[in-house]
Amino acid sequence: MATDELETLLERARTWAAHDIDPVTQAEAERLAQQAEAGDETALAELRETFAGRLSFGTAGLRGRLGAGPARMNRVVVSQTSAGFAAFLLERAARGETSGPPSVVIGYDARVNSDVFARDAAEIMAGAGVRVTLLPSHGPTPLVAFAVRHLDVSAGVMVTASHNPPRDNGYKVYLGDADEGSQIVAPSDSAIAALIETAAAGPVGDLPRSTDYTIAGPDVADTYVTRTASSLLAGFPLTHDGRTLNAEVPLRIVYTAMHGVGAEISGRVLLASGLPLPTSVPEQETPDGNFPTVDFPNPEEPGALDLAYRTAREEGAELIIAHDPDADRLAVALPHFDEESGYRRLTGNELGLLLGWRAAERAMQDAEQRGIPLTGTLACTIVSSPALRAVAADYGLDYAETLSGFKWVSRVPNLVFGFEEALGYLTQPQVVRDKDGISAGADAVAMARWAKGRGTDIWGLLEEASERFGHFASGQITLRLESMAAATELAAKIRTAPPTAFGVRAVTATQDLLEPGLAAVPSNVLRYDLADGSRVMIRPSGTEPKLKIYLDTFNEKGKASKRRAAAERALAELEADVTQFLDALQA
Repeated sequence: MATDELETLLERARTWAAHDIDPVTQAEAERLAQQAEAGDETALAELRETFAGRLSFGTAGLRGRLGAGPARMNRVVVSQTSAGFAAFLLERAARGETSGPPSVVIGYDARVNSDVFARDAAEIMAGAGVRVTLLPSHGPTPLVAFAVRHLDVSAGVMVTASHNPPRDNGYKVYLGDADEGSQIVAPSDSAIAALIETAAAGPVGDLPRSTDYTIAGPDVADTYVTRTASSLLAGFPLTHDGRTLNAEVPLRIVYTAMHGVGAEISGRVLLASGLPLPTSVPEQETPDGNFPTVDFPNPEEPGALDLAYRTAREEGAELIIAHDPDADRLAVALPHFDEESGYRRLTGNELGLLLGWRAAERAMQDAEQRGIPLTGTLACTIVSSPALRAVAADYGLDYAETLSGFKWVSRVPNLVFGFEEALGYLTQPQVVRDKDGISAGADAVAMARWAKGRGTDIWGLLEEASERFGHFASGQITLRLESMAAATELAAKIRTAPPTAFGVRAVTATQDLLEPGLAAVPSNVLRYDLADGSRVMIRPSGTEPKLKIYLDTFNEKGKASKRRAAAERALAELEADVTQFLDALQA
C-alpha cells in the first residue's frame, strides 16, 4: 500500500473513531488504524476494504457485514442513511407527492444489532421531522410491507439482511402513497443515495435526534393475521353447505423458522385460517441472530434443512415448511423415497407453478361467484420458469415477466400472483406488496391438505400440472469468477459475439435487455430463445462475482412421465452445450 493511500485511510479511520457513537465499532476503528500503521497486512487489507469506499445504497437498500467504517453496517451508517432517507421524504412531501406530512413505519428482525439500528433510524428520522412508528418487537419483513399500507404512511424501513450470513445486516426501504407499499426502484434509489452522501459529510453527532416517536401496539400484527387469514379463507374450495373442503383431513407438518422471526406469526395465521399446526424444529424455533445450527441461514443452501428433515422423519411428516430468517421466503419439502434424507425440497419454479395455478383457480372461482369477467395478471421474473405463462393462457389471464427482484413483480398492474425462482412468492397481493413467506406457507399447507383429501399429494399435483400445461424443466449454471468486473466483462464478450446455437439447438431470437425499451430499466441480461422452445438467460450477479445462466426446456408430448423425462433429458443436454460454449469463450 502506498504511503499516501495509507495516510488517507488512517486519517479516515481516526476521524471515524473520533465521531463514532458506538464504543464497539469505535474501538474496532482505532485497533485497525494502530495495527495497519504497524504494518499488519491483514489490518491493512481490512482498512482498505472498510474505509476506501462506502456501502452503496440501491434498490435493495443497504446490506453488508457488521463492523466499523463507511463500507460496513453500523450505527453511524444507519444514522446517516436514515437522515438521507428522511430528507428524501421531506422533499417528496414538499412536492405534494405524499398524502400528508411525511411518515414512516420501522421494523426489525432478530439479527445482531437489528433492534439497535431500528432505534437509531427512529430517533434520526423523528429528529428530522418525520412522523415515526416503530414496531414493538422483532418481526418478519412482510409485516413492515403490510404496515406501510395499513398505517397509510409515506414509507417503511425494515432492518434485516434476510438470508445473508450471520454477521451481515441491512436496511430495506418501502414507499407508500403512489408506490402502494412496494420496494423502491430507480430513480428514487439514486435520489436517496445522494442525500445520504450529504448527511454523511458532517459528524454523525450533529444529526438531530428525537425520542418523540410512537411505539406501535399489537394491532398491526393482529390486523395482518386477520387480513391474511380472511384472504386465504376466501379462496379455499367449499363444500355444498359452505364449509371448507377437506377441513377435517389431518396433515402432519414440520416447520422451521431457521432461527428467524417467522414462527409466532406464521402459527397465528395457520390457526386463524383453520389450518393444521406444525411441529417446530426445536433447535431453530427461537430467534437467534447467531444462527448456531446453520452456516448460511438460507433454505436453498445444502444442509440448511437437515434438522428439518430429521424432525420430519421422527414425526412422519407429510410436509415441511421452512422460512428464511425474516420470513419473506418460503421453502417446501415433501417425502421422497429416492433421497437419503427421505425428503426433497421443491424448486422455486415448481412451487411457483403450483401456487400460481392455485391463484388462477381462486381468481376464476371468485369471478364466477361474483358474476364478473375473469381478469388479472400472473407475473414472474425473467429468470423464473415460463410455466406460469402456460397457466395464464389456460385460464385467460394476463401474463407478465419482470426484471429480477420483487420491487418489479409487486408493481405489475392487476396482480393476482407473482413469484421469483429464488423462493419468493406473493399469493395475497391485496394484503402485502412484497414477497411473503407467511401467507405463501399457509397457502402451501392448504394446498397439501386439499390434495390429500383428493387422494393425492403435491407430487401428484405436479403430475397433473404436467398433463394440463406441459412439462417445464429448469436448471441453473453458476460460473464463479475472480471479481464482479470479470463477470460483467464475460457478459460483454458474449454480447459482442453472440451464439447462433447451443449444440444442435439453433438460436431463433435474441434479446439484450440493455437496449432501451425492452425492460422497465436497462438491465445486463441476455436472453436466447431456441428452436425447440428452450430458453437460455445469462446475467452477471449484482452482489457476487458470478455469472448466472438460467436454462428452461419444455415438452408436451405423451403422458406426464414421458413429458418429464423428455424435458429433463433436454435440460441435461442444454446444460452440457452451454457449459461447452462458456468454456470455449474463456479458453
